[in-house]
Amino acid sequence: MKKLVLSSLAAVVTLSIAGCSSQSGSQPTSGSGDGGKPKIGVAIYKFDDTFMTGVRNAISQAAEGKDEVDIVDSQNSQPTQNDKVDLFITKKVSSLAINPVDRTAAGVIIDKAKQANIPVVFFNREPMPEDMQKWDKVYYVGAKAEESGTISGQLLVDYWKAHPEADKNKDGVLQYVMLKGEPGHQDAELRTKFSIKAIEDAGIKVEKVAEDTAMWDRVKGQEKMAAFLAANGDKIEAVLANNDDMALGAIEALKAAGYFKDNKYMPVVGVDATAPALKELEAGTLLGTVLNDAKNQGKATLNIADALAKGQTPGKDNTGYDITDGKYVWVPYKKITKENMSDAQ
Repeated sequence: MKKLVLSSLAAVVTLSIAGCSSQSGSQPTSGSGDGGKPKIGVAIYKFDDTFMTGVRNAISQAAEGKDEVDIVDSQNSQPTQNDKVDLFITKKVSSLAINPVDRTAAGVIIDKAKQANIPVVFFNREPMPEDMQKWDKVYYVGAKAEESGTISGQLLVDYWKAHPEADKNKDGVLQYVMLKGEPGHQDAELRTKFSIKAIEDAGIKVEKVAEDTAMWDRVKGQEKMAAFLAANGDKIEAVLANNDDMALGAIEALKAAGYFKDNKYMPVVGVDATAPALKELEAGTLLGTVLNDAKNQGKATLNIADALAKGQTPGKDNTGYDITDGKYVWVPYKKITKENMSDAQ
């Protein structure tokens, strides 16, 4: 009887040990996804932004085989994004990659991440400098907006100097309209300022006929451009837009007003070099755009988040990108015209 009891106990102990061993081997570590890959929580300010779709796709592509990414839509609402961040923290992700709805709200996200000891990399919308200094596990990936503004202006300078007929009223002044992105957004403000500065620096006098925000949106860009045309007609000699979506909206309004046929032309400049913009560039309705490198912004963001998730300090050796001031990756812009479209594809 004693032998039977001891045998039974031995069997139970053996099964228990086997069960524990099997279970511990199959469970991911904290902050890891299936197969033990680091899990990275990614929040985009809104999914239906054309450029950010490119960045989002690049993040997913860069993560293949090495990270599990959970990408969510903040629906252009900062409270919604804050809730998404809270959920990521609850899930104990290994690192965060955040495209903030409101750059001034980054400090709140950093406080949440720091308390949970989850590193964070922001991208495309730069947090305030003082917020970037809150913690040593905060990074930023983006591009210098003033550079894109300068290139936008240079595109118009090149056209104006090569086409004397662009000066419709022969007054030696470039009369333009400006379609701006979100008010207060650093890209909108700096692209607007530096595009005009580049034109003036080239010795060309300018006159602003009209300016309004179209919130980065194609439909709003079309509506604003139609209103500009209704109010100012042939007085307008050029269109500058802070991004391609608004530029494409302007082109639709110009087409409706009879432009781009019968030798009636209007130079329109955008920023981002999105696929739809390149189609208009090829068709000759978009004068030029500025490559905002979605692929490299997405790849750099993921690579930094991956290094942070593994407890590493991001650098050129483990991310493939130079880190400026220990916190920043700057992805350069590039001038894109019909002649070098292949550089943006």
